[in-house]
Amino acid sequence: MAGWGAAEQQNTGKQVRSAALPVTFADTVGLFMPAVAPSRGAAVLFLSPWGFEEMCVRKFWRILAEDLADTGIASLRFDYPGTGDALDVADEGLAAWGEAALAAAAELKALSGCERLILVSQGLGGTIAATLGERLSGVDGIAFLAPVISGRAYLRELTVWSRMIDESMGLSEAQRQTEGVTVASLRMPDGIADVVRKLNLMTLDRLGTPNCLVLTRPARPGDIDFAHHVETLASHVEQAVYEGYDDLVSNPTVATMPMAASRKIVEWTRSVATRPAAIGSAGLIPPAAEPLAGEGFRETPVRFGKGERMFGILCEPQGARTGATALLLTTAYDRHAGWGRMSVTMARALARDGIASLRFDTANVGDSPPLSGAPEQVLYSREQYRDVAEALDFLEAKRLLPAYLVGRCSGGYLAFQAAVRDARCDGLVTVNPYSFHWDESKSVDEALRFAPRSLETYGRKLLQRETLKRLLGGQIDAKNAMLNMATGLARRGMRTSRRLLGAFPFFAAAQGPVLSGFRALARRGVDMSLIYSAHDIGLDHLHDQFGENGAGLKHFPDIRLTIIPEADHNLSPPYARKVYLREVREMGLRLGKPVTP
Repeated sequence: MAGWGAAEQQNTGKQVRSAALPVTFADTVGLFMPAVAPSRGAAVLFLSPWGFEEMCVRKFWRILAEDLADTGIASLRFDYPGTGDALDVADEGLAAWGEAALAAAAELKALSGCERLILVSQGLGGTIAATLGERLSGVDGIAFLAPVISGRAYLRELTVWSRMIDESMGLSEAQRQTEGVTVASLRMPDGIADVVRKLNLMTLDRLGTPNCLVLTRPARPGDIDFAHHVETLASHVEQAVYEGYDDLVSNPTVATMPMAASRKIVEWTRSVATRPAAIGSAGLIPPAAEPLAGEGFRETPVRFGKGERMFGILCEPQGARTGATALLLTTAYDRHAGWGRMSVTMARALARDGIASLRFDTANVGDSPPLSGAPEQVLYSREQYRDVAEALDFLEAKRLLPAYLVGRCSGGYLAFQAAVRDARCDGLVTVNPYSFHWDESKSVDEALRFAPRSLETYGRKLLQRETLKRLLGGQIDAKNAMLNMATGLARRGMRTSRRLLGAFPFFAAAQGPVLSGFRALARRGVDMSLIYSAHDIGLDHLHDQFGENGAGLKHFPDIRLTIIPEADHNLSPPYARKVYLREVREMGLRLGKPVTP
């Protein structure tokens, strides 16, 4: 079973589960998780929600797939056309997603050896599941998790969701993307939005399966009405509350996995899979995934690291390679495609300029399983340094060095720390890192939930009527906001005192871990680019180390500091992303040497 990827292997004395097996079909990428225990005769096809909800659910899908594999049920999860790692297509209609799901079903049957399928869907994926049940033979069950019942109501909900996310990121009204249906920098194609607007699952008159599970969201009576409607269409229907739904989809950075719901889904799936059905064969071990080719690039989904424990996408130029290889690190718990598919867009643009890249999920993020023995909270953890080192091992084995690290927020912190430790890193691009050094006595979870903002951001927010209404309504944690503001004022006061006394932080903290790290990188001649949004909290921390306006950076001639005006922490405005891409591209070309492809 070692070749199947779900087996556990030894890794420096610790057990580790391999990442799922990547496959490509129908211009998209799938992840096949074979059954570890003897097959139960049915396999699960995951049908994802859209956009921000999909990003939040990504890790949950992986956990479910692993739990199902351990009970003898194989599964496949995949990206719809134009989403995630899939290629962009001219036909952006919902029908294209349905065709991709049909191709995924055929792929799953071939890989698992099972002719019977169970569809597990969430959100907009429920609409695909309902359609697929009619088009496929052998669908033993459909699980509807928080399905989109009314398209119109769903689009209204997305509008509210979008505003809440923008508010949490500190976006001003001018910075918000309001064209069409846009959430967290992801825009739903107009053709799909037009179809979604007309959806109404209460009009379904057939489902094509005898078994259904409906997980209803708390305080959404429409979900319960839909569950009752499903009872008129299927002979065996189970209904339960989707415990933990709101905590799952609120923010991928602080999302709590709904383990009670997970146990319910696995239990229901096992009960359906043990119904009389032809027992599938052991399935086939798929060959290495074929690359997906696009305009000027080719992308290959890969597993790497000891025990093939991590999953990523290697993006290479169609022609000659003329630059160094960019290692694109994930931010927080965002999947490797990046916030608003930022990493996908960047990787393909870089490839058109001759620059290869690897984007991947570190352990316990997205599609990469956790490393046994590592802490559950991996952000700002030393364990992640090993993930970067093994990614560099992979690039070295592929003869894709020299390489440079690229990361935003916690990914920027990881890029800096990994670069200090690994001499194979020739360059470094960081965007809005909260800090370059983490005090391990502090709680990461608390810091993520009550992340401070710059004083300028707090000041601007307090002048907004909406913020005052939310503050008076108790929707804002006033205690933590005031504490963060007080801390910011104190730190700014200290910097002012140092400047007046002539004691620049650069000299006062010369032996600190941040300055020591920068000096080590400078001695190695590492090319460094620091990018900040004008009012990002990370810029305050930079000033703590290097003085107001980064005056101390003049001692490091290989460092470029770029400040982007009117941009948020996630670089939502398109012009901010162009600045980011330009810096990454220019470094890749500077560091690269002409090589034979």
